[in-house]
Amino acid sequence: MILLTTLQLKWLSYLTCLIMFMALFGGVVVTKTGSGLECGNQWPLCHGKLIPAYTIGSLIEYTHRLFSGLAGLLSLASMVAFWRYARHRKDLLVYALLTLIFVIVQGGMGALAVVKSQSAAVMALHMGFSLIAFAGSLMLALGTRRTFSPGAGVSTGSPKVRPAFRNLTWVTAVYSYIVVYIGAYVSHTSSQGGCSGWPLCNGQWIPEMSGGVGIVFVHRMAAAILFLLTAILGHLAFWKYKELPELRALGVAAVLLCLMQVFSGAAVVYTLNNEKLYIFAAMSHIVLISGLFGVLCYMSVRVWQLSGAGRSSK
Repeated sequence: MILLTTLQLKWLSYLTCLIMFMALFGGVVVTKTGSGLECGNQWPLCHGKLIPAYTIGSLIEYTHRLFSGLAGLLSLASMVAFWRYARHRKDLLVYALLTLIFVIVQGGMGALAVVKSQSAAVMALHMGFSLIAFAGSLMLALGTRRTFSPGAGVSTGSPKVRPAFRNLTWVTAVYSYIVVYIGAYVSHTSSQGGCSGWPLCNGQWIPEMSGGVGIVFVHRMAAAILFLLTAILGHLAFWKYKELPELRALGVAAVLLCLMQVFSGAAVVYTLNNEKLYIFAAMSHIVLISGLFGVLCYMSVRVWQLSGAGRSSK
């Protein structure tokens, strides 16, 4: 019975993470295709109907709503299941609670955005909350896998992670969220075309900081700093913590995701005049940063646990 329960918890966490990703991805598709008001200013109905008219825009928007609703239900199910069967795992309970809270918040903000138009700053925050919800579900899936997989854990002993490395991980994770917010602000202000060319902006290292140009340039500089921080973090994780394969794997994953994020950002610039390729590049850009943020969040928790502060949650 216990084995069956752990298997169920693992697959529930995996399914929750998958559906949360689909909800996040659906939100990206809605934004990039301009389908946010294809159901009018009505929520949860679409033009007064439970099943909307068969148009591409309304189908995109309504599918996103369905996945968001399903993500909320699975988050609630995960919270109840882990509270009942894994209450002793405080870390897993926190991940489940984090996911549930932010999926509710982002769902509420999404509904408000439909009923009443919101500013670009608020809409960017909506994306940020969706990202936290996905990161929570990813941490739940990774944490459950490590907890309930034979031999996946590490022995509890003296602290292995240095405070300086722990702090660097935390700073990088928090900073990545700031970069995501700036990127979402670029999208919601339609400033993508502010800088032509890459890595130069309009043929200049430092362009005139006006309007959309300034917004895009700030995002590029913030992304460059994020790549530097992630590269340092990955280097230290790989070479300084050889006795911790999990930490090394997380460091490598963070660097690879950040590197692909940089190239996808360049692809966004070079496909601005090709609508089909642009949508694909833009969606890849957001998917990659979502994965990076999730990995950094989970890595932040693990370095806290491995530093000795969270020893009881190992």
